[in-house]
Amino acid sequence: MNIKLHKLLPISAAVVLFATFATASSADEVVKIGHVAPLTGGIAHLGKDNENGARLAVEEINAKGLTIGGQKITLVLDAQDDAADPRTATQVAQKLVDDKVVAVVGHLNSGTSIPASKIYSDAGIVQISPSATNPAYTQQGFKTTYRVVATDAQQGPALANYAAKTMKLKSVAIVDDSTAYGQGLANEFEKTAKSLGMNVLSHDATNDKAVDFRAILTKIKGENPDAIMYGGMDATGGPFAKQAKQLGLRAKVLAGDGVCTDKLADLAGDATDNIVCSEAGMALEKMPGGKAFEAKFEKRFGQPIQIYAPFTYDAVYIIVDAMKRANSTDPAKILAAMPATDYKGVIGETTFDSKGDLKHGVISLYNYKAGKKSLLDVVKM
Repeated sequence: MNIKLHKLLPISAAVVLFATFATASSADEVVKIGHVAPLTGGIAHLGKDNENGARLAVEEINAKGLTIGGQKITLVLDAQDDAADPRTATQVAQKLVDDKVVAVVGHLNSGTSIPASKIYSDAGIVQISPSATNPAYTQQGFKTTYRVVATDAQQGPALANYAAKTMKLKSVAIVDDSTAYGQGLANEFEKTAKSLGMNVLSHDATNDKAVDFRAILTKIKGENPDAIMYGGMDATGGPFAKQAKQLGLRAKVLAGDGVCTDKLADLAGDATDNIVCSEAGMALEKMPGGKAFEAKFEKRFGQPIQIYAPFTYDAVYIIVDAMKRANSTDPAKILAAMPATDYKGVIGETTFDSKGDLKHGVISLYNYKAGKKSLLDVVKM
């Protein structure tokens, strides 16, 4: 009995060693993709919407199975909160670099995407913003900055053109929230409005934490404009429009994508019926994969899309597409593959110019009927 046991021990040990080696060699490589958006504060609903779009893509890719360079890959979404604050954004960006993410989807705001971009650039990590529209984001000379939406240099003029040529508005008062996004969009709108002969009666500034706009709106009421253009997000734009109606202003309220959300009806009440807003991308109902995406998004998360979830979803797939073409999860090789991107996804075909902007941007224009967004026009840039 002892002799037989002695002979079996080396064989058993060899089997265990082989099994351990086989398990280790077949284990999936964990690859982290960062996502950053405000998950706290006034626009947390938009941040969570963006995160959910990215999370849905990661879950799908893992379920299908991903192999890069002969190695099975498990994606992990490293989701962070920047609270829509520029200083927090840079801290979070450094955390993601330290976490060894291979690429980042984010940030949501222009005012956070821009300061964070230097940190990603220094680390050589691809950054794809699904919603930052300020032109300056991709004009810093970095090779790492990309976006999957149009810019405010397209959105502002499109909104102004619609106001002047289609709505036949002759005068406008402008208010912005003093952020990189709100101020930038308002300035682009103003330039085009003036060039089209609209009378810009005033341009006032508030801030992105404001809740009481009655002083500015009372002044504007005395100017009697045909329209008020508001540059900011829905958390402030909703109350702005609501207070304008309460004060008896009959002017149309014009706004950009930060205001053009599903939640706006909750924030502005019946004042939404007086709003015309733009979105820096293709309307969901016109996207090639829009209806299918909407159905699976609502099934997975039990809530409607706010605005840019399809763009974060495609951004994750674009990163994975670059991995596949590079045949690597090395951030440097992913970065090198990005300029040749030609990806057909939910939002349509995505190709980039030399700065990382879309070659073919689209602006969608909406109004609200009974609290629901209703498509007015799609402008291809």
